[in-house]
Amino acid sequence: MTLSEYIEQHSSPESAVLQQITRSTHLEVINPRMLSGHVQGRVLSMISQMIRPKRILELGTFTGYSALCLAEGLTEDGRLVTLEHNDEMESSIRRNFALSPLGEKIDLVIGDAKEILENFELRIKDLELGAVSDRGEQFDLVFIDADKKEYCDYLDLVLPLVREGGWILADNTLWDGHIVDSAYDKDKQTIGLRAFNDKVAQDERLEKVILPLRDGLTIIRKVH
Repeated sequence: MTLSEYIEQHSSPESAVLQQITRSTHLEVINPRMLSGHVQGRVLSMISQMIRPKRILELGTFTGYSALCLAEGLTEDGRLVTLEHNDEMESSIRRNFALSPLGEKIDLVIGDAKEILENFELRIKDLELGAVSDRGEQFDLVFIDADKKEYCDYLDLVLPLVREGGWILADNTLWDGHIVDSAYDKDKQTIGLRAFNDKVAQDERLEKVILPLRDGLTIIRKVH
């Protein structure tokens, strides 16, 4: 038995819906490794249930697995907005969301995350999310899992949307260890993640910790 298998056996199981999404992703998608997977999915769910967010924003939907995990912690009247740039994934994502009652709490927006965030109020005004505060902060929790080269820009764009005391999760921040491997010094994804990690570490407005979970998961709290 491997350590990964041991961890999975001693963690809460995936729901039948999540198992089905895992199977279909491996059958239908070229790079199924992008799926959050069992253990990380349970971590995302548990973090969300601890926070009990009313509004969640996700950058990078893939096949919808992580969105459904995060939605498990939403308040009764909560909503999750997920942004996906690949319009070819839309039908699969909507099919997967329809498998779960939680799918009714999720709003899928297709398009480039940076462009959407730069014109955020205009792009999602029809979702009727409302604002959490008078300053326009709308989200209690943000999950960043999109283009690694753009993580720094994503952070700048989402921070004004996160309430004080709110949370940001960033996936893949250890990037298979490439961030400390000089062989990847010219790799654009690695360069982007290194810059993001440094940016977060130096920002005194943020509390942060990197967990060596799967490919690296950074937990960030917006202090002020």
